[in-house]
Amino acid sequence: MGRWEPDARERLVRAALDLFSEQGYENTAVAQIAERAGLTKSTFFRHFRDKREVLFGGQDVLAELMTGAIAGAPEDATPLDAVEAALVATAETFTEERRAHGPQRLAVIAGNDELRERSALKMVGFAVAMTDALKRRGVPELEAAVAAELGVLAFNHGYERWLPTGGDFAEVARRTFSEVREAVGKLVSCVGNPPGKSSVG
Repeated sequence: MGRWEPDARERLVRAALDLFSEQGYENTAVAQIAERAGLTKSTFFRHFRDKREVLFGGQDVLAELMTGAIAGAPEDATPLDAVEAALVATAETFTEERRAHGPQRLAVIAGNDELRERSALKMVGFAVAMTDALKRRGVPELEAAVAAELGVLAFNHGYERWLPTGGDFAEVARRTFSEVREAVGKLVSCVGNPPGKSSVG
């Protein structure tokens, strides 16, 4: 078998997810993943630092896309406009291959406490990255943090919507973030005029 298999990464991902599903994440060794994929351990480590990265690899790329889009947003863009641009910028990573593995990946994470914690920390990392990028634009810290958290909420919901049908993630992200903004608007109007409170007197 050739040293540089062009589909080695994809084969390793498929093998890892299958083994995680069959025998559990904790009970699966890198050597088993490589063997199932018909590759060597050294090939595995050329593509992944460890078996956890099979599930969470690409986090740095996503964070860089988000922060780059916020930095590059028009000067007159609102914080929420900049966050929307950040979500749209991640669309280039949402390939059909990624979608195909999505349900199995989520099921593996859901079945392991360590992985659920790692997934939550990943979202925290995105929020921090976007918050810092907004602050560099001059957005006050609290406003930046709220906008970033709304972005993470929309990112997660958008991903869940995208998985079953695929398509252009950028459009899914725009639509989902628009709905999040609308929901926030409704909440704010409720605070200003609580149900049952008369606006007269």
